[in-house]
Amino acid sequence: MSKLTTEERNALPDDAFALPGRRYPIPDATHARDALARASEMLHRGSLTQDEYDTIHAKAEEVLRRERM
Repeated sequence: MSKLTTEERNALPDDAFALPGRRYPIPDATHARDALARASEMLHRGSLTQDEYDTIHAKAEEVLRRERM
C-alpha cells in the first residue's frame, strides 16, 4: 500500500480525493490502484455504498488513464 505522510495528505487539493471528506486519496496511479482495491474490499464488507464505489472507480480509472498517456 502506498503511504502518504500527514503533511503530504494535507497538502493535496480536494480534487485529489475520490470521495468528499478527503476520503480515498488518488493523486497518482499507485494510489488510484490502492483506492480501487480498498473500495472493492469495503463494498463487500458493506462499508461503502454502490454509488460511493462507482465514484471511486470512475475517478481512479481517470487518474490511471491520465498516467498512461
